[in-house]
Amino acid sequence: MSAQAQSLVQSVDWLAIAPPTIAAVVGLVVLVTDLFVGDNRKALLGWVSVAGLAASALMLLPLLDGDRSTFCLTGDAAVCSYTADRFTLVIQFLVLGGALLAALLSMTTLKDANKELPEGEFWFLLLSSAAGAALLPASRDLATLIVALEVASLPAFALVGIKHGDRKSSEAALKFFLSSVTATAVSLMGISFVYASTGTLYLTEIATRIENVDDQLQTLAEAGVVLTLVGFAFKTAAVPFHFWVPDTYVGAPLPVAAYLSVVGKAVGFSGLILVTVIALPSYADVWGPALAALAALTMTVGNVGALRQQSTRAYSAVRLLAWSSVGQAGYLLVPIAAAAYSEDAQKAIGSTVAYALMYAAVNLGAFAVAALVARTKPLNRVSDYRGLYASRPLAALVLGFFLLCLAGLPPGIIGLFAKVTVFSAAVDAGLGWLAVVMAVNVVIALFYYLQWTTLLFRAPEGEPETHRVPAPLTAAIALTAVLGIALSGAPQLILRFSDTGLF
Repeated sequence: MSAQAQSLVQSVDWLAIAPPTIAAVVGLVVLVTDLFVGDNRKALLGWVSVAGLAASALMLLPLLDGDRSTFCLTGDAAVCSYTADRFTLVIQFLVLGGALLAALLSMTTLKDANKELPEGEFWFLLLSSAAGAALLPASRDLATLIVALEVASLPAFALVGIKHGDRKSSEAALKFFLSSVTATAVSLMGISFVYASTGTLYLTEIATRIENVDDQLQTLAEAGVVLTLVGFAFKTAAVPFHFWVPDTYVGAPLPVAAYLSVVGKAVGFSGLILVTVIALPSYADVWGPALAALAALTMTVGNVGALRQQSTRAYSAVRLLAWSSVGQAGYLLVPIAAAAYSEDAQKAIGSTVAYALMYAAVNLGAFAVAALVARTKPLNRVSDYRGLYASRPLAALVLGFFLLCLAGLPPGIIGLFAKVTVFSAAVDAGLGWLAVVMAVNVVIALFYYLQWTTLLFRAPEGEPETHRVPAPLTAAIALTAVLGIALSGAPQLILRFSDTGLF
């Protein structure tokens, strides 16, 4: 090999890239194995997928001893495409843990679907999406970032519309697909403008070069920044780019809705953090006010939308969780906006990460109990939860706890703690008006969360139904409950994530 060719060869740190790689490889193994496994043994694919996601998550442990980077420039080892730092590992833990819990929920759903859902394809798509989502927080150049974003998103479209002959599912997938493709097109145009004005795709290089752009290219750079932000705002379901969320959650199989509500958000927010805080800190005066306005709008529209849900309407429980997730996206945007104004941007970003971890655990738990109720009441109305305590006391107590966490009320201490962390990030950055908007929205959210919680303990209408709960569904509910209760008992654990190691 010539010296010139050798200089272009990049070394690969296989340990650093192990988490997303294992998920991708297991996905391919499942797809091939599906060809040779009989219909009566398809459940085996689910257990292989769960084991693969667990192995991916366990491979984060050897990476805790220090930052690792790979796919670096041969001339400059400090400029890399993939970095496994503290921020990356926390988001990868959130993504792979969320995918693992969604996989446990999916096992029951696939069994109940009675072959309406193709199992091999389902597991392949879920593992592929999880691999892309795990790659994204480690991406340190715009090309890798967009590829990871699409690898996470494209299988998700198929997962939403995977139910055979279900018109609602097909419509949901089409809405999700069209909005996401639009977001990608806008992002790619923005990224092409940024590349044209800076001549590089590496985030750290963009940060230094974009400050000294030629006057002729200044407008192009500014347009690139705005378009890139708009593209990621779609992915985070920020208002006014949220219109796909309620219909998509209702049309998708329930575990897929749970997956999108947590992992989909983690993908959008980690991408937004990398682009704003690492690549474009010099444009904080552009993205700071824009994200602050988006945060205020998103939390308000989301909470008002959840408040307007009628408890007797079909799928109102899933719709309420969908609108609630839009509102929660608004809270998650607050610290990213605050990072533009704060002297300690790392602490502000840490608040978003801490809130995302709390939200992931309790929201997945709420979806898990919704999946349990949907087994006997497929229309999944909020009114169907009336008297749940009489038939399933533990499920009712756990759901009540999750809803109180989302509302930020004791005994859901972790929810209160996470909200205070986000609130203080806004106040410390001098965004008092945004803190006031957030406080008003927290009060609005209390109404619908408490209304649902009280319904669980009212006298049931008719005889309470009971049935055996499958082991994977029990495991998903138990894991989220243990995590929520443990974090409420020791909320200081979340504080450890305020040092994201991004700088």
